[in-house]
Amino acid sequence: MTHVPTLFDVGSVTHAGRVRERNEDSFLVRTDVGLWAVADGMGGHEAGDLASRIVVQSLDAIGTLESAADLLAECEVRLFSANQQILALSQERQGATVGTTAAVLLVRDGYYACVWAGDSRVYLISRGIINQVSHDHSELEELIAEGALSREDVKDWPNNAITRAVGVADDPEFEVVTGPAAPEDIFVICSDGLTKHVQDEEILQHAATRRAQAACDDMLALALDRGGLDNVTIVIVRLLAPQSREPTRTPLDWKPQSCPRTIRSDRPTEACRPAPASTASTRSKR
Repeated sequence: MTHVPTLFDVGSVTHAGRVRERNEDSFLVRTDVGLWAVADGMGGHEAGDLASRIVVQSLDAIGTLESAADLLAECEVRLFSANQQILALSQERQGATVGTTAAVLLVRDGYYACVWAGDSRVYLISRGIINQVSHDHSELEELIAEGALSREDVKDWPNNAITRAVGVADDPEFEVVTGPAAPEDIFVICSDGLTKHVQDEEILQHAATRRAQAACDDMLALALDRGGLDNVTIVIVRLLAPQSREPTRTPLDWKPQSCPRTIRSDRPTEACRPAPASTASTRSKR
């Protein structure tokens, strides 16, 4: 397979917000390997900032790899390693709950992979349309999926506990979605401190019409103007024209998949299979 170098316009910003004293968010920009991530330490729990930093530092240890398959496999390994480190931190603190969300974007050879746990989000803007690639792992999202509540019902819901996170269980679950990535596609990775105040249509308007860093700065200002109730972190990645037009196969030997897929640590290239209730998981190997 021929590796096709890709150019990116990347922006990033993080802020504690106007209410929280401490910023428990962390983010990673590793454009050199095609990896970007946002982690949101669980607010109200002890050492959330340490948990998010552990995830980012673990992912930051990834070096240049031969293929996209290797990149995804190594990403999984690093997330599972971070989970064990956070569990150890919890034990050091007499069993205090310590955890973080994680939303990771990988891009290589014209395809992307999104890996996440929790309610930090990954959006894809393509041809002027915004789609949420990830879906929130939260109690409210589960109730909506079950038909018990509508999105209008939960619009102003005060609390929304997450149902998956890194560092809260020995056997963590991560969801994975893959698909094609074309020049001018834009990915937005963010913590829920942004989406509490800024609607999807507004994310589309800013990210699609400004350079990546300017869009990050503008959306942060908008979230702060509207109260800044939580930490806010945004990473924007716009794909530019590739440096080569040589043909390439799907980088993970995938056919393009719009459905989530189950990947386990001992079988990193398992084919996509629909999972019950539109949910697919990555579990650590016991």
